[in-house]
Amino acid sequence: MASNLRTPPRFVPTLTTVLEVPPEPSAVEPEAASATQPDPASAMALPPAMQLSQAEIVSLEEQLLHRVLQRVDLSLEERLSDTVSAAIQHQLDAMVPRLRNEIEAVLRALVIEAMAAELSENTGSTPASGV
Repeated sequence: MASNLRTPPRFVPTLTTVLEVPPEPSAVEPEAASATQPDPASAMALPPAMQLSQAEIVSLEEQLLHRVLQRVDLSLEERLSDTVSAAIQHQLDAMVPRLRNEIEAVLRALVIEAMAAELSENTGSTPASGV
């Protein structure tokens, strides 16, 4: 197979130790042995020369997929939470100066309107300075 000759990406774990495979029990029929699901904790490396049936390959692929998804599930929520929090904080940091400017403009307009209304109501009053 030419696909086995490719170098995997750096984040994919690679086999560094090959374990000896115990001899298969001769009393068990091959179909019955492939129908049982082996415990993932007892999984071991298979020698490259060992031939597997299509059903065994599918079973191994399903086990691998299940274990990978379990590992992903462990850290997915935490990493998503961290990523979303960082994105929200970034947006808030960018919004704060604009919000301050908008709030300042609104307050300035309100104070000007209030002063104008107060001055227009009291135009006949004498100034506080006594002029």
